[in-house]
Amino acid sequence: MSNMLNILDFNREFVEKREYEQYLTDKFPDKKMVIITCMDTRLVELLPKAMNLRNGDVKIIKNAGAIISQPFGSVVRSVLVAIYELEADEVIVIGHYGCGMTGLNSQQIIDKAKERGVEDVVLDTLTNSGIKLHHWLRGFNDVHEGVMNSVQVLRKHPLLPSDVPVHGMVIHPDTGALEWVADGYRFIEDKDSEPGHGQHSPSATR
Repeated sequence: MSNMLNILDFNREFVEKREYEQYLTDKFPDKKMVIITCMDTRLVELLPKAMNLRNGDVKIIKNAGAIISQPFGSVVRSVLVAIYELEADEVIVIGHYGCGMTGLNSQQIIDKAKERGVEDVVLDTLTNSGIKLHHWLRGFNDVHEGVMNSVQVLRKHPLLPSDVPVHGMVIHPDTGALEWVADGYRFIEDKDSEPGHGQHSPSATR
């Protein structure tokens, strides 16, 4: 039986038994937070448990590596919607050790795409259209670097309110242990104390 048929069979029973009732909530996050994290299967249940999060507590955005590569891409758009429409007022970027985006080989992905039937002419067309596939598909050298890069994209974003703290964390995918690697509260305090209150201080990047 296919995965889809298994899902539908389970779903019918789930609805008939009204098992959904324990998950009823509204669209506004109770803890007023939005989390950007990795799509890694090890984090599906571990991350919420490790952070004492329940259904309805936060907004969670997932992608490969918790990477924000484009300031005007879908991840940042989702963050802004969570802030302006869904009453979130705090952001956390959470990477993890052993992430598949660490040292990701973009050429390897392109080669596998070709093995699955993507033709060279398609790749050439994309390249000639100005799409830098190797840049788009690349990961990061270190999870801390990856988290900090994403944090900085958000902190510097012209549409993000200056009073919204953006934190960075790293989680261990086996134990759930968390490291707080970028303190959004401190960043705002340091920025507010700067003369002129206009520029990001090098000492306030953590």
